[in-house]
Amino acid sequence: MTGHSSETKHLAKSDQVMRRLIREVGPFFLTPQSKRSPFESLARAIAYQQLHEKAAESILRRFVDLFPARRFPQPADLLAMDEDAIRGAGFSRAKIAALRDLAAKTLDGTVPTGAIVRTLDDEAIIERLIAVRGVGRWTVEMLLIFQLGRPDVLPVDDFGVRNGFRIAYGRRSMPTPKDVLRYGERWKPYRTAAAWYLWRAADRAREAKKVQGVKV
Repeated sequence: MTGHSSETKHLAKSDQVMRRLIREVGPFFLTPQSKRSPFESLARAIAYQQLHEKAAESILRRFVDLFPARRFPQPADLLAMDEDAIRGAGFSRAKIAALRDLAAKTLDGTVPTGAIVRTLDDEAIIERLIAVRGVGRWTVEMLLIFQLGRPDVLPVDDFGVRNGFRIAYGRRSMPTPKDVLRYGERWKPYRTAAAWYLWRAADRAREAKKVQGVKV
């Protein structure tokens, strides 16, 4: 999804703050990782929970290195792997339990294949996948955005989205998820693009503070 397309045209027309963000940031660009299975996408999302990006990526690299050919494991491979070895890669015990439950629920069909998941609507996918231990709505929303490329996902529990909203809209305090959800009604049916611009607003503010020498 690139360029000043239907997403940016709609956002610019419906919201003057979004219009300014689009002008400052540039075209909306998101390339979903469509070849990843739901199992891999969720496993990666579990790794990222409550961690900075670099730390999560480091853990994932060590995790993948545990398996033959150093490729992302299949569910059965993960279940067969020694738990202490996974722990040594950097996963907490809670995340290991979540990964093992994810693998088991992939094998029993609770977590659908990539072909099946693409036939389901957003809420059906969320309802099905939150049955996995350690997987909440936010984790599934990341899959909807970054694997499936769904156009109308607004992850209001995401700190970056809410912080970007606070910055872009000049709020003194952090908005609640309900605040963002209510305001975001005007962004339908392109709330994924709106979330993307809010992330960019938060990134830009963080980079500006670094340039100014402010600790972030």
